Amino acid sequence: MADNSAPSFDKWRDGISAAVGDDRWNSWDNEVQLAVSEFNHHLIGNAGYRPLDWRIIKAMTWVESGANSSEWKKKPMQIGVAGDPGLSALLSAKEGGDLILPPAWKSRLTVASVRADPLHNIRAGVGYLLMRSARFEYRSVLDGDSRTFDVTVKAGDSLEKIAKAQGSTVDVLKSLNPAANILRSGQILKCRKASIGQVITGWRPINSAMIANRYNGGGDSEYAKKFDYVWTIIAR
Repeated sequence: MADNSAPSFDKWRDGISAAVGDDRWNSWDNEVQLAVSEFNHHLIGNAGYRPLDWRIIKAMTWVESGANSSEWKKKPMQIGVAGDPGLSALLSAKEGGDLILPPAWKSRLTVASVRADPLHNIRAGVGYLLMRSARFEYRSVLDGDSRTFDVTVKAGDSLEKIAKAQGSTVDVLKSLNPAANILRSGQILKCRKASIGQVITGWRPINSAMIANRYNGGGDSEYAKKFDYVWTIIAR
C-alpha cells in the first residue's frame, strides 16, 4: 500500500535513521499493542494460529507512512487510500474478513471510519494483514445450536435431496451415518442442521516477503527491503 512515488531507498533510510529517539514515531505503540491483543485474543487456538507480534505492525506503520508523513495522524497503515482494494476486501466478508475481525469491530469498521480515524485504520490494517495470512476453505459448518435428529428415508431420496430438504449438508449426513452407502425407503438417518461456509484452515508465515506481496500487493518494489531495515531497528 506504500506509494510508488516514495523517495529512493537511501533517502528513505536516512529518514528512518533519524526517527530513532524521536518520540513521534512511537506515538501509536499503545494503540497498536491494544489492537494486536484484540485480534490475538479473538483468533488464538484457531487452526494453529500463532499470536501476532505487535512490533510487526509498528514496523509496517513506519514503512507505510511514518511520522514525517501527513498521513501519519489519520491513516498510519495506509489501508483505505484511493485505489486500494484491501479495505473493501476486508469489509465485504467475501474473502474471510468476517472470520478475522473481532466481533466488537465488525460493525464499527466502515470505509469512512477507516479513512478518517487512525484507531480504525490501525485495526483495519491488522485485520487485512491477518486475512491475507489466513488460508481458507469452504466446508460444512454446523449451526451453533444444532441438535441431532432423525430423518426417515423416502422412496427416491438421495443424500443430496435429504440434505437440501433438512437444511444440512451431504458431508454432515455422511459423518453421522457412515454405513449409509445405499439408501432404502424407511431407513432412519441421523441429521444435524449445517451449511457450507468459509473456514480458516491454516496460516501463512508473516515475514517481509509475505507482507510485501500480500499486504502491499507489490506496489513498492522495495517494500520488503524497507521492512527488514525497519525491523532491525525496532526489534532491538
